[in-house]
Amino acid sequence: MANTTFLQQIAQVILNEYSDKLSDTIIILPNRRAKVFLIDALKKQASKTIFSPEIISIEDFVQDLAGIRSIDSVELLFEFYTIYLEITDKDKEPFETFANWAKTLLQDFNEIDRYLLEPDKVLKYLENIKEIEHWSVDVDKRTDLIDKYLIFWKKLPLYYHSLYQYLLEKGVGYQGLIYREAVRNLNHFSETKKDKNYIFAGFNALNQAEEKIVQHLLALDKAKIYWDIDEVFLRDKYHDTGLFQRRFQSEWPYYKTNPYEWITTDYQQDKNIQVIGTPKSIGQAKIVGDIIEKHSNDNNGQLQNVAVVLGEESLLLPILYSLPSNVDALNITMGFSSKNNPAQLLMAKLFKMHTNALSRNASSYVLYYKDVLDILTHPLMEPFVNASELVNRINQNNYTFILQKKILELHPNGNELFQLLFQKWDTNSVTVLENLSRILLLIKSNLSRDNEEEKITNAFVYSIFKVINQLISYFSSHENIDNIDTLYAIYKQVIDVAEVSFEGEPLNGLQIMGVLESRVLDFETVIITSVNEGKFPAGKSMNSFIPYDVKRELGLPTFKEKDAIYTYHFYHLLQRAKNVYLLYNSDSEGLDAGEKSRFITQLEVEKQPKHNLSFQIYNADVPDIAHQPIIVPKSESVMQRLREIAEKGFSPSSLTAYIRNPIQFYFQRILRISETDEVEENIAVNTLGTIIHGALEELYKPLIGKILIENDIKICIKNIDEEVLIQFKKEYKEGDIKKGRNLLAYEVAKRNVLNFLKTELEAIQKGDQIQIIALESKLERVLEHPNLPFPVKIAGNVDRIENRNGKIRIIDYKTGKVEKGSVTLKFWKGLTEDISSDKIIQILAYAFMYEPQSNGLEMEAGIISFKNLKSGFLPFNYKAGKEVIEVISPEIMSNYLEEIVILLNEIVNVDVAFEEKV
Repeated sequence: MANTTFLQQIAQVILNEYSDKLSDTIIILPNRRAKVFLIDALKKQASKTIFSPEIISIEDFVQDLAGIRSIDSVELLFEFYTIYLEITDKDKEPFETFANWAKTLLQDFNEIDRYLLEPDKVLKYLENIKEIEHWSVDVDKRTDLIDKYLIFWKKLPLYYHSLYQYLLEKGVGYQGLIYREAVRNLNHFSETKKDKNYIFAGFNALNQAEEKIVQHLLALDKAKIYWDIDEVFLRDKYHDTGLFQRRFQSEWPYYKTNPYEWITTDYQQDKNIQVIGTPKSIGQAKIVGDIIEKHSNDNNGQLQNVAVVLGEESLLLPILYSLPSNVDALNITMGFSSKNNPAQLLMAKLFKMHTNALSRNASSYVLYYKDVLDILTHPLMEPFVNASELVNRINQNNYTFILQKKILELHPNGNELFQLLFQKWDTNSVTVLENLSRILLLIKSNLSRDNEEEKITNAFVYSIFKVINQLISYFSSHENIDNIDTLYAIYKQVIDVAEVSFEGEPLNGLQIMGVLESRVLDFETVIITSVNEGKFPAGKSMNSFIPYDVKRELGLPTFKEKDAIYTYHFYHLLQRAKNVYLLYNSDSEGLDAGEKSRFITQLEVEKQPKHNLSFQIYNADVPDIAHQPIIVPKSESVMQRLREIAEKGFSPSSLTAYIRNPIQFYFQRILRISETDEVEENIAVNTLGTIIHGALEELYKPLIGKILIENDIKICIKNIDEEVLIQFKKEYKEGDIKKGRNLLAYEVAKRNVLNFLKTELEAIQKGDQIQIIALESKLERVLEHPNLPFPVKIAGNVDRIENRNGKIRIIDYKTGKVEKGSVTLKFWKGLTEDISSDKIIQILAYAFMYEPQSNGLEMEAGIISFKNLKSGFLPFNYKAGKEVIEVISPEIMSNYLEEIVILLNEIVNVDVAFEEKV
């Protein structure tokens, strides 16, 4: 039996020993999935056409035995709440609070029933423990809270019996109730099914009820049971893999006269086991892809005897993206949690947007822009709602909070899906759920059935659609818990237990499965991921009201037994495999830290003679150079664009952009790629600067050409509030400036303008004669030079030009802080090589452009910094030894142009590529 799988052996037994009574034979397996593989084994071994025997899972068999339908965990929670409300006189808890403790209590009820314990005895035991914990000689120290707490523990038997009876009358039950009733119905069942034969195959751990059922049928000679355990584990009394089966072998009366079948020697055979550690969980996905690609190449693309077992389900999607392109057949069999499901994330965003709107003001129904954009740009929405224009409009107009009515106005041609997304939510849960159900149906109708990627998306959408429809059914029949907050709380709890089911061909291609789905199955090559402590095995989790010592006393399973179950699954995967890859996260720090599983250490310590065990740490290939600078040679089309810019004009800011990073200049000016608009929830620094510039321009506009007097400035000061508000509306559009940071920014803008006007007023009072020549004036001038291949125009807008005391002054406003050192120059050489000289390059460019209009007057160019107003006007100054020159003389202009020509020559030189600065 060395190279034969367990299910092939079972098929042999069925065909050899039960061929004449197949119609009366029932095969019971640990899960439904194994049925497909057993039928395939029978088909391959049968020499003639036969009717397949009935093959069912243990849970289906027990349901038949009890005659009770299984109820799912969410429906059970609703039914329990109905009972709770009936038997609770006062202080009834809302559903959300009730659900928190009820889920744990139902798990305990389930365990009590599966292990056939006396419920009153167990629950009374719990009550006594709690009484002792809160025992006090001084009765007065007992608070109302403690009394209520103790009443809760007293009521546990009442909760149990009321729920049990209620479910029984409805003909439904949770797993434990069905098991208890199955055991009660055992004699009657075996009497009515006298002609049936049962084969139990591939089991390991059994609860009390299962043991009783199996032993009863064995005693009547109506059943046979075939285990699957290697002698290495059965003989070693300390090995957890054989924990349960050693007890069955020694304690069951059946084995006093019958052999224990089957004990194999497969685990001891030749095996190549590779243990691979890699930093971070995600690295394992890449390794899985590499292993599968190598295996596929070595076996002519054949992968049906290869299984990937995920110790952590969240690795499913990264692994799917890492699979090589030659994997053409794939079967995913595992419970993939809906928490990370794209369709569920969309539902969560919808709940967030609408519950926020309801909590703000249900009548006005205001939506927050981030919630709206999250939905419109969601991958399941973006292709189908055609709302890119609306997204741009929200970004451009700075809508922060938007009326629901306004959204529909902004996108009047929105399709049915768009209308449903932004339809006002009713406070009626069923109406909301029906709306969500229609949304999911519309998404599904838009998805292609032929596209492989969209098939997976379809599975995601369908799984959430089922959950939503389930909730419609529950809420329709439970009107006592009808409000949106409760609905969302329940939805989140349901999603915790909901799983995505993928369709695939179980017998063909690569198998990807969870740990529990691997039961009873054997593969030649096994790749197991996340073999870390806390993942595989899962570690301690005591989600129960029953303390550990009580569980030990009563024979209930503890984490010790759960560990033993995981140990069995792990070693069973290795039992008949020839090639095993164990992958684990080797990173010992951070949130994603991992510790090598004890199973790996166990393999080392208990190494079998024929096992070839190897260890390696896999580190991703890191290139020697993390980032290669972008280099763009100047093609003919680039040169053509440069000539266009030269004709229209290089702005001073584009020259400094080139100095900062040539690639930035290339993207912005050559390719004309601009930054996308985004909503400014809080006013950005550049927006604030634009507002201050705009306000000063509008306030001074009526004064252009005249010599300023005190009264002119006083009128400007009076109009500050109104003008700054106008500029805010113009720049910030629909953004809210009435509260928070935006209100502060509005006040800062007003204060900056006021402070500037005050300095202006002081200057006039001191006797300065100021005449404004131009505001936000567009200047341009063509620069011709023998070193340039063609004439280049310099063009740009200057904030203010004035005649102050007979001298031309060119002013550039800066909202940031500028010190005198930023406009001081000591050496002309290398001026355009250093970005720290950007302000000098800009203000001298304005001087160059205005020079022909200066009419021979002396000229200064400089900066007024709103964060350094006390320093006043900061003129460009050149330090020639001890002399400081502020007036822009022909010599200064000549030196400046020499440096600018060097820069322009580099920009327009066909042989100098645009090279990124890093």
